[in-house]
Amino acid sequence: MRCIVKFISWNVNGLRAVIGKNFWEFFDSIDADIMGLQEIKLSEGQIECEKEGYHVYWNYAEKKGYSGTAIFTKKEPISVTYGIGIEEHDHEGRVITLEFEDYYFITCYTPNSQNELKRLDYRMVWEDDFRAYLCELNKKKGVILCGDLNVAHEEIDLKNPKTNRMNAGFTDQERQKMTELLEAGFVDSFRHFYPDQTDIYSWWSYRFRAREKNAGWRIDYFIVSADMKDRMKDAKIHTDVFGSDHCPIELDFE
Repeated sequence: MRCIVKFISWNVNGLRAVIGKNFWEFFDSIDADIMGLQEIKLSEGQIECEKEGYHVYWNYAEKKGYSGTAIFTKKEPISVTYGIGIEEHDHEGRVITLEFEDYYFITCYTPNSQNELKRLDYRMVWEDDFRAYLCELNKKKGVILCGDLNVAHEEIDLKNPKTNRMNAGFTDQERQKMTELLEAGFVDSFRHFYPDQTDIYSWWSYRFRAREKNAGWRIDYFIVSADMKDRMKDAKIHTDVFGSDHCPIELDFE
């Protein structure tokens, strides 16, 4: 009989800040087997962040106080890869890949297209290269991708789709790239379980009391190889956990 493994993903929007709030309380209470973090905003040596019972891996951005990812895992991986092996993309600490016996676990912080979509062209290159990276891994063994993917895929995934159309994170181009990723052999775990669920989000602007009004976006995902979808048992969004402008998300996996 296989046991249930609990995966957590959280864009902490500055790990030092959230550690000063409730990070370790949440970490201890959720008891994840693997936790992927995004936007840690750290440089090497800025904090001591070991945790008994976990192996910890960091990918720092070259630019200080920017981007960055981390993974805490109870089980030691077979191998660890930082970035996707393309020079253009690997300066910002956006990806860590852990290889286990029967799957890869990846945390990712997708580049934001930014105000006036000034980084949209770069984002399109990233999307194609990252999808190719995932597809190559998927030929070898299953893939579990978590992270802030900086796109609300469908209108159901944000509070105000009409007024946000063609804003960063809800452009036709970004949404199409998510469609292409799913069509390449992957499943959006939350929509797999809750295809019609409305009004549940993972990110809220700090402006206009957006979280209080639940005017949010679902831009944090667990994306899983389609041939492993039967091993998914549930997907959750922990909207009651504060500390960042994102909340943690969960995938329970057999």
